[in-house]
Amino acid sequence: MTTTKPSAPDTRQHALFITCSKGLESLLEQELLGCGADKVRQSVAGVYCFATLATAYRIIIFSRLCNRVILLVAEGPVLTAEDLYASAATVDWGDHLLPGQTLAVSAAGGTEHLIHTQFIAQKIKDAIVDQFRSKGLARPDVSRDAPDLLIHAVIKKDRLSLGIDLAGASLHRRHYRTEQGEAPLKETLAAALLMRAGWPQKDLADPLSPHPLLWDPMCGSGTLLIEGVLMALDIAPGLVRGSSLTRWPHHDQQAMAAVVAEAQARKEAGANWQGRAFGSDIDSRSIGFARRNAERAGVAAYIEFVECPITEAVPPATPTLVICNPPYAERLGEQTEVELLYGELGALLRRHAMGAKAAVFTAKPEWGKLLGIHSHKQYALFNGALPAKLLLMNVTPEAIYQKHAAPTQPPVGQDSTTSTTPERPPAPAPMPLDNGAQMFANRLRKNLKNLGRWAQQRGYECYRLYDADMPEYAFAIDCYGEHIHMQEYKAPLSIGEEDAALRRRQAYQALCQVMEQTRQIPARNVTLKVRERQRGNEQYQPLQKSGEDFVVTEGNAKFIINLERYLDTGLFLDHRPIRLWIGEHAQHSRFLNLFCYTATATVHAALGGAHSSTSVDMSRTYMNWAARNFELNGIDPRAHTLVQMDCLKFLQQCREQFDLIFLDPPTFSNSKSTENVLDIQRDHPLLIELCMNLLAPDGLLIFSNNNRRFKLDEELGTRYQIEDCSEASIDKDFERNQKIHRTWFIRH
Repeated sequence: MTTTKPSAPDTRQHALFITCSKGLESLLEQELLGCGADKVRQSVAGVYCFATLATAYRIIIFSRLCNRVILLVAEGPVLTAEDLYASAATVDWGDHLLPGQTLAVSAAGGTEHLIHTQFIAQKIKDAIVDQFRSKGLARPDVSRDAPDLLIHAVIKKDRLSLGIDLAGASLHRRHYRTEQGEAPLKETLAAALLMRAGWPQKDLADPLSPHPLLWDPMCGSGTLLIEGVLMALDIAPGLVRGSSLTRWPHHDQQAMAAVVAEAQARKEAGANWQGRAFGSDIDSRSIGFARRNAERAGVAAYIEFVECPITEAVPPATPTLVICNPPYAERLGEQTEVELLYGELGALLRRHAMGAKAAVFTAKPEWGKLLGIHSHKQYALFNGALPAKLLLMNVTPEAIYQKHAAPTQPPVGQDSTTSTTPERPPAPAPMPLDNGAQMFANRLRKNLKNLGRWAQQRGYECYRLYDADMPEYAFAIDCYGEHIHMQEYKAPLSIGEEDAALRRRQAYQALCQVMEQTRQIPARNVTLKVRERQRGNEQYQPLQKSGEDFVVTEGNAKFIINLERYLDTGLFLDHRPIRLWIGEHAQHSRFLNLFCYTATATVHAALGGAHSSTSVDMSRTYMNWAARNFELNGIDPRAHTLVQMDCLKFLQQCREQFDLIFLDPPTFSNSKSTENVLDIQRDHPLLIELCMNLLAPDGLLIFSNNNRRFKLDEELGTRYQIEDCSEASIDKDFERNQKIHRTWFIRH
């Protein structure tokens, strides 16, 4: 860092704006007062104050909450671009930029006439450059990556605040977290949660235990624990992050060196802390991140990380503070799983944290009831742009209002194996089923008796057990051997979220009980998802859980199934009759499978004696899955080809001929993988025409789709022989839903 060294210490009071995440303003105000700032005044997402450069450096080094320290150089009303330019031109920029230095301008806010932040930044940059040119000086260059001077412009209520970022980068980055899982907490927010929870004040410590223990049973990449230990050891964020400044000419290096020396002395004094921290998480990858992050932060010796599900988490001692940030259930199908996780967290607190304080940060405060413990205080905060609350609880017998808040069944997809530790208390009793859930359970038993016997007689290992038979329990439940897939149709808007959540938990518990009693299928083999319409490429995106692959059989074919990783499972059960028919009639044929998904129909064709096959889909995920299905069934890839390509392009370019074609397109597709937007109602005549161009004279095209409002173009019947086979293509387990798909046999 090269700057001009002042001849004497700068003791002037400078106007500063210290930015922070929304909701942290009051905590930041207390920090700034502690650093020696004057005339402190809160604003939205920041605090105004006056301070010397030495105090500004203390804020940069010691503040755990601030994002940027902005030294204000101009303020005033702006409405138009001309006002903006004139206001920026009032600053003597030659006093802040040396010849040959670079700059960058960032902007936020706007007015009725200034609506684009990029234009605002450009206009300010123009005023600066023009000022240098008017004085006959070389204009400063713009550097987006590492500017010597970073200028911030904020317009609120038609008023401009223009300032210089003294540190040059957001201070929330401590630089220890180079690895992280999905949606991690910012370091500044983690510190704020700990402060609100009272950590590491002396009154938190149990008088019988002089060594405080901080515990996070869902620690992810470890941010809460690392920040907590840094606070307890009094290690300033600036020592972890580094104390670099921008190349602003007026920086006082001696003042900064004095602040860094003070931070080092406080770090040495804080090293005698006798506490420790403990974290656990079910995700081994996150635990690896957490351990390495703690090493980079220099606090690994104080934190123990363990890989285990929350049902098996046991702290090494009675905790002083339990703090965690449970998942937010932002992804499709996760809500019930997370609700159950809250119940498990409540049971965990009652088992292992009696007498401790607990702090739970949640974007769904209503789920706090699932913990079964009264919160004595709540703080409204934001995680990014998402409103959230910090729930503070004293885990005492008086605070427990629901003795059995957590069901005995584990969260969906989580191992239910209990710990072998003899001291571990038994899990709480399950919630009793209400009358509606009892009726739902009875219907499941009836269906298992009837459909289960039918499937067994036909040798079907995979079948639909229940499909919204009772409208108030709108689920589709499928059996995949010893695994159960439960999909919830999206609840209507007339049903409140809490009512829907309660019904979902009751239905899940009823299903688990029935499967355990009648089929000896454990709850960990039951997966639940909420089913909604997907947009764009979402159906190809992995969910948070990877799940485990397992193999099922259908006729003489074997297929790889995964109920958790993707929204689809790998096998469309309603097409079972079509696949089996293809297997019986594909001998010696050249088979083409379009929109082939995981190529299950191709597997049947190959095992049925098809001479060759081509399977086309634009999804790499499905192509890889299909290749694994081929390998599982011993199918020769030299004769049976997989093509990752847009099906319409394939049909337009292909010059081969086929004896049997299976065309099963989606209703609508606008994937980024193709420039075409598919609407099956609009585009099916073209698709069928192109298929018929490739079909041998005595060949057969099987056309199917699941658009419930689909109408086949009547004009096609004037050119081809068309037979509606929809009724024959729907088996008994889908007869309740005759519109699950439509199927036609089309010949020349």
